[in-house]
Amino acid sequence: MRVIDFTRDKKDVPARVAAIEYDPNRTANIALLHYVDGEKRYILAPIGLAVGQNVQAGDKAAIQPGNALPLSKIPVGTTIHNIELTPGTGGQVVRSAGTGAIIAAKEGAYVHVKLPSKEVRKINAACYATIGQVGNIDWKNISIGKAGRSRHMGKRPKVRGVAMDPRSHPHGGGEGRSGTGMHPKTPTGKPAMGKKTRNPNKPSSRFILERRKK
Repeated sequence: MRVIDFTRDKKDVPARVAAIEYDPNRTANIALLHYVDGEKRYILAPIGLAVGQNVQAGDKAAIQPGNALPLSKIPVGTTIHNIELTPGTGGQVVRSAGTGAIIAAKEGAYVHVKLPSKEVRKINAACYATIGQVGNIDWKNISIGKAGRSRHMGKRPKVRGVAMDPRSHPHGGGEGRSGTGMHPKTPTGKPAMGKKTRNPNKPSSRFILERRKK
């Protein structure tokens, strides 16, 4: 079964939370939904969502964790996650464990959303979002314990650039602990560590009202 954001095609169809499960492909947990018509689907599990609780997607859904509504129907100040950027495309932002955005204001056909990065962006009011903050907030506090567990998770060891020779990496070479140098670079020679990579002429830049703060 695939993990989906919310169910436009299941609009106004109630569902019951059958289980909260671990997903190895993401930091957040997922919730298994049993719809009244017999279909089963997964969604991201927000804080406060419990087994046995009913959730629903649609214009008339209640403002409670797990329900999905258009941004135009969500009150200002509400915490949301799994937000669409274009109506009908599915959730694209605020999907990691512990993250949550806030409805800051409403302006005509757009809603001002304050993202976890503190960036304020205008999003079409017809876009859907899910109420609540993504669960599993303590995922980054979990201690892996040993290198073998990382290998079991599919993560292979990484060699530091400064430990390589100059032919293998821009940071390589030198006598002893030489460091990364004046201008840190990627293995392909592009600037790294703080260099801004966003295209200033990107079309979506006109929707950003306030840049993220470092």
